[in-house]
Amino acid sequence: MPEIPFVREHHFQYGQIEVLAPGIRRLTARNPGAFTYHGTGTYIIGTGTVAVIDPGPDDPLHLDALISGLEGERISHILVTHCHKDHSPGARALQAVCDAPTLAFGPHGCVPQAQDEGAEEGVDVDFEPDMHLAHGQRFELGELEVECIHTPGHTSNHMCFALPASGDVFSGDHVMAWSTSVIIPPDGNMADYLGSLQLMLGRSDKCYWPTHGPPLQRPHAYVEALVAHRYQRMDDILELLAFEPLRIAQMIEPLYPGLDPRLTGGASRSILASLLYLIDKGKIASSGDTPLNSIYRRIT
Repeated sequence: MPEIPFVREHHFQYGQIEVLAPGIRRLTARNPGAFTYHGTGTYIIGTGTVAVIDPGPDDPLHLDALISGLEGERISHILVTHCHKDHSPGARALQAVCDAPTLAFGPHGCVPQAQDEGAEEGVDVDFEPDMHLAHGQRFELGELEVECIHTPGHTSNHMCFALPASGDVFSGDHVMAWSTSVIIPPDGNMADYLGSLQLMLGRSDKCYWPTHGPPLQRPHAYVEALVAHRYQRMDDILELLAFEPLRIAQMIEPLYPGLDPRLTGGASRSILASLLYLIDKGKIASSGDTPLNSIYRRIT
């Protein structure tokens, strides 16, 4: 398996808006977990007139720290990378205070079944942005220009936000320095995810700021490693299925030896995303009532 050069050392402080770079600040929510690392990093871009990216979970303490930390400044935009419950619910409470519009690609495309099985943080099914953004769209924020990059894969509505002048990208959950992203069908899609990674490789951005964990400097080599990792994972699945047909539950241990039990649901769904990709490529077939419980066999 190609080695991904993860960056897991993360310097932050709960409850305090921290200056990270000119025009870039972050407030970290106290929602650490298996999928959120140390918590949701809510970013503030601009000075005086600012935009908030991913207000985070429905957490009054997080909102209070954000509002008090931005006293004297005006929030003009609330940007949401996607509507998982660790990213978007805080937008409603924040909007009630500052009356700024919410901007995102759109609502969640398709809610997966069995959200209670530990696959992710859950979907904010009530999120509907005031303004729908399109790939390549740009808008002004004071002296800053913000570019929208539609990056489906983790979710169909995932959007990254770039500052072209500085080369900074707020990459949400699309690319994170500390971990790979979970792909949860049917809304999450492996082909879309790989295409979105290739899209990022075609750009010349200098630094990614994920919603969870530390920044990623010189991101291209890292993204290349993510792509190689996903293709190798699918090769490993094909190798497993060369011996005998298997269910997803039987693939978890050989593919993820020593996996943290909290991540079993996410791993099973990422395996499913790879299997669906391979089915589409005509390399495997399945039989069964539901995708998670089906039996998969190699046909080529």
